[in-house]
Amino acid sequence: MGQDTEARLLLLLCVTSCGRAQADGLRGHTSVIEVTNGGPWGDWTWPEMCPDGYFASGFSLKVEPVQGIPGDDTALNGVRLHCTRGNAEHVVESKSGRWGLWREPMWCPNRGFLVAFALRVEAAMTPGDNTAANNLRFRCSDGTELEGPGLSWGEFGNWSDSCSKGVCGLQTKIEDPRGLRDDTALNDLQLFCCQS
Repeated sequence: MGQDTEARLLLLLCVTSCGRAQADGLRGHTSVIEVTNGGPWGDWTWPEMCPDGYFASGFSLKVEPVQGIPGDDTALNGVRLHCTRGNAEHVVESKSGRWGLWREPMWCPNRGFLVAFALRVEAAMTPGDNTAANNLRFRCSDGTELEGPGLSWGEFGNWSDSCSKGVCGLQTKIEDPRGLRDDTALNDLQLFCCQS
C-alpha cells in the first residue's frame, strides 16, 4: 500500500473517529488536490479547515534561512492559509516543522481565492543535506500566480488540479526532528476544495 493510499485511509478513519469538531470541519470539502513531487520523508498530519463560509484568499510560509556548512538545512517548514469572509479573517495551520520564521502573508488580488498549487522540492541526495520542500506557488481564481518567499533548491513540479470553488483546508506531511541526523521538516502538502 502506497503512502498516499495510507494517508487517505488515515484521513477517512480520522473523519469517522477523531471527534465531532474535526469531522464537522471536513464535511464541507468535495475533493483533495495534491502534487506528484512531494518529498519522501515524514508522516501525514491532521487536516485543518477554514470555518464554514470562509475561503482561503492568502497564505504564509514558515521558512528556515540557509544554514551554511556544517549546518542542517530544512528550508520550508510550514504553511498557513488565510481564510476570509468579507472583512473577517481566520488563519488555519496543520502541523509545521520547528525551524524558521513565519513570513508576511501573500494575498490574491481583488478579493480572489486560492485554487491550485505547485511545490518546489529538492530531490533526495545520499549522502547529503536533504531539505525536501523548499517553496510553494499558488494560483488565484483570476489566474494570478503567487510565489512564496521560500528557498531556491530543487525544482517546481507540475501544478495540482484546480478547486472550482476555491481552497478551504490543508494537510501537511512533516518529518519530525531527528536529533543529530539530517532533518527535512515539511515534505508535502494536500489541499481541500470547498463545496460551496
